[in-house]
Amino acid sequence: MDAPRQDAWKDEEDLLLATTVLKHIREGKTQLEAFQEVAEQLHRTPAACGFRWNATVRKEYQKEIQDAKNSRKATRTIYSSSKSSDDTPMSLDAAISFLKEMKTKQFEDYGKENLETQLKKLNEDNEKLREELKQWEAAWNEMDKLVHWVREKRKSESGV
Repeated sequence: MDAPRQDAWKDEEDLLLATTVLKHIREGKTQLEAFQEVAEQLHRTPAACGFRWNATVRKEYQKEIQDAKNSRKATRTIYSSSKSSDDTPMSLDAAISFLKEMKTKQFEDYGKENLETQLKKLNEDNEKLREELKQWEAAWNEMDKLVHWVREKRKSESGV
């Protein structure tokens, strides 16, 4: 007769795992973060929680998972839309998600313009450096002529 495992998952633990993972999905966090959170509470490893989720629990929550994903998308759409004029308070996670999205968009927009501006500035700097190089070469040539002239004068004065 097989005895039940001492580390077998209880219904309450499965429920905690499911609610935590769904909460993380809604908030735009990763499932790995959820597994770590549950692992600390249940004194299990994050890998054990991930395995339990993927092997058993997830199958029972397909509709809830889809609802959580849709909720996350709707939240992002609401807060990232500039048309929204209401003063609905934003959760911290939604604000972080919104700011990350804005940073990405700003970098994409700024990056294209900035590259063109940088290229123009580099070309201008390159032209200035070429002019400076010409001046230095001219000065070097003058110094060389002066050195040769001084040597010739010394030779002629010393009679060598």
